[in-house]
Amino acid sequence: MVDVLIVGGGNAALCAALMAREAGASVLMLEASPKDWRGGNSQHTRNLRCMHDAPQDVLVEAYPEEEYWQDLLKVTGGETNEPLARLVIRASSNCRDWMRRHGVRFQPPLSGALHVARTNAFFMGGGKALVNAYYRSAEALGVKVRYETPVTEMLLDGDRFVGVVTEAGERITAKACVLAAGGFESNREWLREAWGRNDRGEWPADNFLIRGTRFNQGVLLKAMMKAGADMIGDPSQGHCVAIDARAPLYDGGICTRIDCVSLGVVVNREGERFYDEGEDFWPKRYAIWGRLVAQQPDQIAYSIIDRKVVGRFMPPVFPGVVADSLPELAAKLELPVETFMETLDGYNAACQPGTFNHTVLDDCMTEGVAPAKTHWAQKIDTAPFYAYALRPGITFTYLSLKVDDTAAVRFADKPSPNLFVAGEMMAGNVLGKGYTAGVGMSIGTAFGRIAGTGAAAAARAAHTIGRH
Repeated sequence: MVDVLIVGGGNAALCAALMAREAGASVLMLEASPKDWRGGNSQHTRNLRCMHDAPQDVLVEAYPEEEYWQDLLKVTGGETNEPLARLVIRASSNCRDWMRRHGVRFQPPLSGALHVARTNAFFMGGGKALVNAYYRSAEALGVKVRYETPVTEMLLDGDRFVGVVTEAGERITAKACVLAAGGFESNREWLREAWGRNDRGEWPADNFLIRGTRFNQGVLLKAMMKAGADMIGDPSQGHCVAIDARAPLYDGGICTRIDCVSLGVVVNREGERFYDEGEDFWPKRYAIWGRLVAQQPDQIAYSIIDRKVVGRFMPPVFPGVVADSLPELAAKLELPVETFMETLDGYNAACQPGTFNHTVLDDCMTEGVAPAKTHWAQKIDTAPFYAYALRPGITFTYLSLKVDDTAAVRFADKPSPNLFVAGEMMAGNVLGKGYTAGVGMSIGTAFGRIAGTGAAAAARAAHTIGRH
């Protein structure tokens, strides 16, 4: 019997496996995907949001605990567990040396591109390189990894973990377990159930694209719900981004994001604006736009910019629709030209004089138009004009297992003695709604390490009990 079983294969699972192994436990990881697709959503990440009180290696200036907390408070609208959030924030300040010991390398962010040189540490080679580094380190330390081994059933004795059953019917037991198998964002039926029908009779989830792995079906979340584990979070909440409508159904990752939203206007299928595009810096507000687009007819919208802002944002992978006039652009997009022009003319007339600066919260705003645009409001009047179609791109879901600072799964508000959880399966404790860049990796790293340490200790305790 193995000491610690890890179910999952992404960042949180790997952090748990490494910590458990470092603590002396024998460790087996079960990853649902083939080896080539290992790593879950972590393979698509780029950075980790890090608290720091002074300049550190790849991070400039300072990003103190209170500012990090206020950023998180703002995007979640207060729907967060403050003690657990602060645990994550503090853990983000001192994990990088441990990560480096396991082969992760960091690089400075692209200066001026995303306003995150102060707040986020970027992985050299992105999330795929991080995942590969952790797997190399895990295997060198003796962690056993089995791919293409989805778990379909949990074996429990009350609140105590006994084992799992795999899709092939194999029973695997262990002294302790860490669940880190992701959310249910790839389960279309569950998404439909969570989002329901809108007042137009549409099923919004039918038009969602999945930014990450196709293997996150939520099987273990369902199993734990059925077993009576304490849950937290709204199943319709998640990290949902407005991405290129031409993105693939799965695994589009970071390169499908459209980053020019804050520099222009966004209209729906009816040619109307529906939200303040300049509310805040893009890394702080980009994650609200998937949900906003999901609420529009046909779950589609269009980001409209002109030549003046080209070069001021990360260019999309696919070229936009281009036209020499706004009416021509509307026609190419098959939008109602008259309504579209009323929207653009009204917006342009509302733009007030100011000093445009996309690197700060500038004084360029609108007056007398709804919705207002509170920063970076410039007239869209310089040909050529560009448009990018947007769809909701769901990254991960926030329905979670409820935890405390031990990462133990809870039953009737009591912690399991040997079953722990990390990553997306518990992120809803910190993220009730909303998102800010890099915080998912902060949560997975912090709780993965806590869960791995806890599982190793539980396995030692079981061994001691067994000897007596």
